[in-house]
Amino acid sequence: MNVLTSSLPLLSLALAVAAQGDLERDLDAMLREKLAADRIPGISCAVVVGRELRYARGFGFSDLENEVAATPDTVYRLASISKPVTAVLALQLAEQGRLDLDADVREVVPGWPQKRWPVTTRQLLGHLGGVRHYRGEPESTQRYADQRASLGRFARAPLLHEPGTRYRYTTYGFNLVAAAVEAVHERPFAEVVKEHIAAPAGAASLQDDDQRRVIPHRAQGYVVRGAELQNSQLMDSSYKLGGGGLCSSAVDLARFAGALMGGALLKEETLALMWTSQRTADGEETGYGMGFSVKQLEGELEVGHSGAQARVSTMMLMLPGKQIGVVVMCNLEQVKLAGVARRALRRVRDEVGK
Repeated sequence: MNVLTSSLPLLSLALAVAAQGDLERDLDAMLREKLAADRIPGISCAVVVGRELRYARGFGFSDLENEVAATPDTVYRLASISKPVTAVLALQLAEQGRLDLDADVREVVPGWPQKRWPVTTRQLLGHLGGVRHYRGEPESTQRYADQRASLGRFARAPLLHEPGTRYRYTTYGFNLVAAAVEAVHERPFAEVVKEHIAAPAGAASLQDDDQRRVIPHRAQGYVVRGAELQNSQLMDSSYKLGGGGLCSSAVDLARFAGALMGGALLKEETLALMWTSQRTADGEETGYGMGFSVKQLEGELEVGHSGAQARVSTMMLMLPGKQIGVVVMCNLEQVKLAGVARRALRRVRDEVGK
């Protein structure tokens, strides 16, 4: 046997290991730079390619007062990344013929009052339903048993416009979708998330952010007021599980992304529907499908969602065509994470394409 030929597999392995090392060093540098530039207490990141976890790191502190280090397993609030989870649950029911996306949502949620116009689940999933968003009301500290019980916070308000005619971002619209998911399953939304999303995705920490329970590795949250870093305000997110009330580690959220892109949660044709920009009644694209922002990254489909809430800033981006998912989460409010997440996405894409 030719010695040079026999050594080729070992050489290929060595090059692959070196490339992986370069990727990790580059991603580490991006995250450390972001941590320092924005004075973030703690940040975590995870990357999947297919369903394989390619990168997982944490930097800084998840809890400053107790000097607890941030890790890939630190659990953060998802904030609005809860919306993609809700969308997947609704679309699973649509695949099964149990939820008509184009029917009046009142057919499954009788507690939703009669409005000037009917509103459909498809419209709600695309922020086209006319349901209002927050109006400066104080954060809730009340505990709600389920999503149907929390409808009273916004159900009495009239629709802002005829559904389908305008795009207006709304967390409450996704609360209404979550109420529909509950009604069809006849179970609380948190239980449905665990059984139909967390279990098949292998994402054990993906759950409702219940302030009463002890959730291992849960991060504390911070906000900058003036020049001072302070603890975030208290907030019970049980009123908005479907729109912004779940939590997860970066690793488990990346596992959710991998399971979704890999077809473990929805069929291929449903994924295509979910990741196609909806249009207003006059034909204008909204840049939002069903539960996901939709855009092009240098000619490739990029889908994802950001999150901003008391205690956290979050970002999840995916390139479905390359089966790449990137999650970045930190425990400081009002931090823009899209830039570092997209840099990481490009870096991983370039590595996978070699």
